[in-house]
Parts: sequence; structure tokens; C-alpha cells
Amino acid sequence: MTTASVSAALPAPRPESFVRRLLKQHPNKIALAIALMAYAIVSHMMLAGEGPVRLRFDPAPLLQSPLVLQLHVGAALTSFAIGCYLFAGVKGRTAHRTLGYLWVAAMAVTAISSFFLKTINPGGFSLIHALSAWTMVMLPMGVAAARRRDIASHRKHMTGMFVGGMAIAGLFTFLPGRLMWHLFFAV
Repeated sequence: MTTASVSAALPAPRPESFVRRLLKQHPNKIALAIALMAYAIVSHMMLAGEGPVRLRFDPAPLLQSPLVLQLHVGAALTSFAIGCYLFAGVKGRTAHRTLGYLWVAAMAVTAISSFFLKTINPGGFSLIHALSAWTMVMLPMGVAAARRRDIASHRKHMTGMFVGGMAIAGLFTFLPGRLMWHLFFAV
């Protein structure tokens, strides 16, 4: 049997479905979209019958919070701001490297300080602490990938931490009744 006849006898590979291709090419965007939908549904259910929500800024709840919570919020906001800049900026330059190390330090402070915050599950750890532990493992892996010039792994690790740790976890800090919600919204 010749090679041509063998390949003719084999069925043609099925084309990859749209959903599989989308999941492979944009997993972080899909995760963020699902988190936004979940946030909208949960917030709507929590605020049902409460009246209109208005936007405002009141730093009093944060200023009255324990120092570890203030440190956590400050480090998280710093991580978010630097991360947004790094995503928008040119990669591989000195500024990217310098800000990247600052971002890693701010993410480490955010993750470590979270272990001292146990308001979701009073007296114990919650699922959010698993995300903090994951961050502490992935931060050195992302830095090591960049140092050995494995840019694909570096991008994957750092983007995953930003989307999972900053965007998605940060989004759920804005649920009604939580501190960040009280800083920016009122009923």
C-alpha cells in the first residue's frame, strides 16, 4: 500500500469547533466575561429592593480599617495600576522590567497580607486564600520564565495572575456589603 492510498483511507481530521478555538486562544477573556456575568447576577440579587445605587467616594471605611487591610488594599491598587500600564506598554524594555519587578513586589504584598484577612470565613481561610497561595507559587515562576527568555511562559503566568488575582478576585471585592463597595457606592 502506498502513502497516498493510506492517507486517502484515513478520515480527514475534523475542524476545531469555534468554542474550542475560542477557549484555546482567549481563556483569560472568557474567564473575565464569566466573572462579570456572575458578579452582575449576584449583585443584582443582593440589591433587589434596596433602591437606586449611586456612585460616590467615601474613604472613611478604609481609614477606619485595620492596618493590614489598608496595606492589602494599597498593594492591590498599586498592582492593578502597574499591571494595566504593563499590558498597554511596550514589552522587554527597561521600563517594563523595572515596573515588572515593582508589580511582582506589590502582588507579593497583596497575597501575603491576604493571609491575615479572614473576614469571609471568620477565624479561618477561604477559597480566596487558595488564590493567594497560587500567586505566591506563580510569581517566581513568571520571573524565572522571563529571566530565561521564555516569553510565552512569562506572558501566560503573568497574564493569568493579573486576570485571576487582580481582575476577577478584585471584581468580587466590590460585591454589595464589602469594604470596596462601601468606598465607592451607596444605596
